[in-house]
Amino acid sequence: MRPPNKRFYNFGPFRLDVEECLLLREGLPVPLKPKAFETLTVLVQNSGHMLEKEALMRCLWPDSFVEEANLTVNVSQVRKALAQNGDVDQYIETVPKRGYRFVAPVRETWEEPAHLIVCEHTRSRIIIEEQETNTDEADQPAIAVTRLPASAELIPSNRSTNIPAPITLAKQRKVPSALLAATLCAALVVVAYLIYAKRPAPIDTPIEPHSLAILPFRNLRPDKDTDFLGSAMADVVISKLGHIRALLVRPSSYTQRYRNQEVDPAAVAKELGVDKLLTGSFLKDGDDLRVTVQLVDVSRRDILWRETIDVKHDKLLTMEDRIAEQIINGLQINLSPEEAEKLKLDAPQNPRAYEDYLRGRYLISSNEQPTAIKLLEESVALDSNYALAWTYLGKAYSVTASQYFGGREFHDKAQLAYEKALALKPQQLETRVLLANFLTENNRVEESVPMLRKVIAENPNHAFARWELSYAYRYAGMLDQSIAEGENALQLSPHITGHLFNSYLYAGQHDKFLSSLPMRDDAYTLFYRGLGNYYLGDWTRASFYFDRAYQLDSAALVSQIGRVLRLALDGHNREGIEVLKAAESKLEKDPFVDGELSYKLAECYSVLGDTSSALRLLKKSIEQGFFCYPYLVSDPLLDHVRGEAQYAALMELAHQRHERFKRSFF
Repeated sequence: MRPPNKRFYNFGPFRLDVEECLLLREGLPVPLKPKAFETLTVLVQNSGHMLEKEALMRCLWPDSFVEEANLTVNVSQVRKALAQNGDVDQYIETVPKRGYRFVAPVRETWEEPAHLIVCEHTRSRIIIEEQETNTDEADQPAIAVTRLPASAELIPSNRSTNIPAPITLAKQRKVPSALLAATLCAALVVVAYLIYAKRPAPIDTPIEPHSLAILPFRNLRPDKDTDFLGSAMADVVISKLGHIRALLVRPSSYTQRYRNQEVDPAAVAKELGVDKLLTGSFLKDGDDLRVTVQLVDVSRRDILWRETIDVKHDKLLTMEDRIAEQIINGLQINLSPEEAEKLKLDAPQNPRAYEDYLRGRYLISSNEQPTAIKLLEESVALDSNYALAWTYLGKAYSVTASQYFGGREFHDKAQLAYEKALALKPQQLETRVLLANFLTENNRVEESVPMLRKVIAENPNHAFARWELSYAYRYAGMLDQSIAEGENALQLSPHITGHLFNSYLYAGQHDKFLSSLPMRDDAYTLFYRGLGNYYLGDWTRASFYFDRAYQLDSAALVSQIGRVLRLALDGHNREGIEVLKAAESKLEKDPFVDGELSYKLAECYSVLGDTSSALRLLKKSIEQGFFCYPYLVSDPLLDHVRGEAQYAALMELAHQRHERFKRSFF
């Protein structure tokens, strides 16, 4: 039987053989990745017609949802393959903000197949699978496509039917191209209508709040000078949405682990306990910024909104406002008048000040803490009326005071920065929660509790406020209440961080404490992992984690405390006491140092057998506001001082304040 004729597409010096997945230039193979070849095929088969981006993406990735950057990269690869004399736009025209058009004349030919055995035919077409690393925009690697199960196909809300179905893998017959295109278009219209008609009706007023995670935006041109924008833009949108009662937004502190990583949306949503995801990418070119974002309802397998936003870099806040607005619209949330007013956050007036703020906020608590302070100080110097810059300057000062021996100077600076932020924007939830944390750590827990309770009354779903309230209760020794409030916060945001769940540790639930720790390789978390194992008597694991914490950040106070406990395990008590004395001398500069840290020094002195120093630091910790009475009277690390008369007097002092707190708030 004679085989059917084959169809070829000819344009310029090129011949496209769809059946063989082969592109020839004057008879020689042109290397193309498979997805780029499919992109070229669809464009050529619709020569002269503008193809919408979303329609193209549905044709090319029918079982996945991808970002627009994937399409951009594939079109770029096709342009490079077709380029002649450096002209990359000779064949494919970009229709701004809409799509692409293949502009070269295409001639279809039908020829008899060559008399050869196809299974033995050898081609020299090169399939290049590795990602490209050039710095040009056109050469950026596509955002990874993670396929969902067939049952989880994502259906964009705004459907377009102005593109024929791709025929790259179908057997082709000799049918007039105009008739074929018209038939396919008509079929797609019917299918699209049926799909739309079967979609569930939107819910105007959801009974349960929406749960949303905003992942750091991916930088399509990785660069240390612009990488911060991915996390910074996500942080700002998260902050804007924190006032909305009908929305549970996961804090940025635990979406950071997905930064610049390939992700499976369904798996990420399950890990974070959310049903909505906002993902995005960005490309900065000089003063121009292009941001592509999409809001996905993973539970309903629906893309609620997708948009590419082009702005000047100095108009970042305008773009972030639009993203927040579109999230609210996409989720059909009806804002109360109070929520609508709170969304109108203070806008920075100076673009450079705003960039300094974003950079500084990104670096807080990193190894570049001094740089964070410098940038935030420059931000408020350029624009003294932007409240959030003052808020995070206060946080940066506070971290330096409590974890890096900043002393009284940084404590006072933190206090002034928070007061300035609150004066500028008293209703800002973020400022009030961070200020409450500062008050708790500086012997003012009785002031922090009413502030946090008021925030929670305004927004019961504010997980971070509940987490900080748990922290405040812990300082006051209300461990059952602290655990209950902390577990409420974790129910709202399962991976919340900010401080660790030490209430489990202080209540003697050591295994539960260890299982609650995040899987992070930072000095702070590793110290507490070592401490939990120390309480359990697993000296080998405790030593490992103490050593690792000290290796990562020897300047942090918790790392030095871990170092002391490690030396004690090896019997090097004298060396351990020397480390403690050096650490204590730095803390003496600040009478308002975090009482919990002073308490840990007291524990170390007790373990090393220095009773007088242990009692002195224990007294100081209680005076500094750490009066966790149930823990103090049961802590085995204080066994060496428990028989001392002064210990009993100190326990009575802690007990009295603990009881006053209980009467005031419970």
